[in-house]
Amino acid sequence: MNKNEFASVGSLCNKLKEYAAVDPALYEKFHVKRGLRKSDGTGVTAGITKICNVHGYLMNEGEVEPIPGELIYRGYDINDLVSNVEKEGRYGFEEVVYLLLFGNLPSENELRQFTDYLAHSRELPDSFAEDMILKAPSRNIMNKMSRSVLALYSYDDNGEDTSLEAEMHKAVNLIAKLPVIMSFAYQVQQRHYYNKSLIIHPTRPEEGTAQTILSLLRRDREYTPEEAHLLDVLLMIHAEHGGGNNSTFTCRVLTSSGTDAYSAYAGAIGSLKGPKHGGANLKVAQMMNDFRTNIINWEDDTEVADYIRKTMKKETNDRSGLIYGMGHAVYTLSDPRAVILKRKAYELARGTDFEKEFMLIDAIERLTPEVFRELKGDGKTICANVDLYSGFVYNMLGIPQDLFTPLFAVARMAGWSAHRMEEMMTGGRIIRPAYKAVARRRDYTNLGER
Repeated sequence: MNKNEFASVGSLCNKLKEYAAVDPALYEKFHVKRGLRKSDGTGVTAGITKICNVHGYLMNEGEVEPIPGELIYRGYDINDLVSNVEKEGRYGFEEVVYLLLFGNLPSENELRQFTDYLAHSRELPDSFAEDMILKAPSRNIMNKMSRSVLALYSYDDNGEDTSLEAEMHKAVNLIAKLPVIMSFAYQVQQRHYYNKSLIIHPTRPEEGTAQTILSLLRRDREYTPEEAHLLDVLLMIHAEHGGGNNSTFTCRVLTSSGTDAYSAYAGAIGSLKGPKHGGANLKVAQMMNDFRTNIINWEDDTEVADYIRKTMKKETNDRSGLIYGMGHAVYTLSDPRAVILKRKAYELARGTDFEKEFMLIDAIERLTPEVFRELKGDGKTICANVDLYSGFVYNMLGIPQDLFTPLFAVARMAGWSAHRMEEMMTGGRIIRPAYKAVARRRDYTNLGER
């Protein structure tokens, strides 16, 4: 039977929608934390971690008290990690990966050895690129990355070995290989779907992660130190964000079942793809295109605020009423990642054609909270999140939109790995929340009587 012969599927789906409808009042009646969120929007505590602290508010006598956001990796403030790398004029992503995986900052010798190991682990297995990427193009790079991670299981003689040492080897190898998989998948996508030339460069052992990404993506392999350092900071701030974010929680849920590493990481990539999670950066990019097109004077705050108002009233863009890149589940006064990225973005944009667009984004960040208070009539504190500026930075680096979310995955692989191993060492129980069943009992009806 083909889809044309199964023409009644539409009506069947409508019946399913009618049956599946749940009265929203039932969530309150049965004290169900929908989305594992409390009524004040904060998350339900589901575990304990030593990896990362995402701090954006205090609870003062039952009320949320906004504070400047903090992002802490293994006890170290992300601002300190980034600023010290900048002062020394070196790359920091590899250091962050080491910190997340092993729990401590590396010595100079340990960092050099680890960086070298990553560089020499980037090569894909023999015939992998041809068999798993070239022969099966994908319109969406995230799907190809997820499939490729699953496929690497077949090249691992110890795929089911979940000892800590084996898990560490798998994690480091995937962190090393994912940028290459992403870059190759993009080149194949461009060749197959857009009839562009297929150019696949070999990796260079002397290049770090950020340098490797730019080197593989650019036809001439050329990039400036400023560009590579900016991308390196992006990778650093995207590497980890606590155990409660959707993709990391997905990784921990899968891990708690006892499944293999490749299955857990592939699932995390699938989660990150979603537009409510990592894919939000694409939503920001689409929104910014709409703003650039329809706002005549980007320097006029009144005109910008008016367009924000129309967008929130569902009159423009995708009619969702959302200002993408504004607001966060945890951060209130500020998202430390956005603060860092905004500063770095301005450093690169200043004096270039990008500066005008930077000022438009800055205006959106300044004016949206005012318009929000005006239209919503409440005093909720909202701030820019990292997605408001990440797409802008990617554009300055010449990175195409198809790679915005995949780059997020490349960085977050470090955090997923740390959480998987922590779950294996400290979790001890399969994660299994309960769902309240509200379906009524029904008497079975014989087939001929239906």
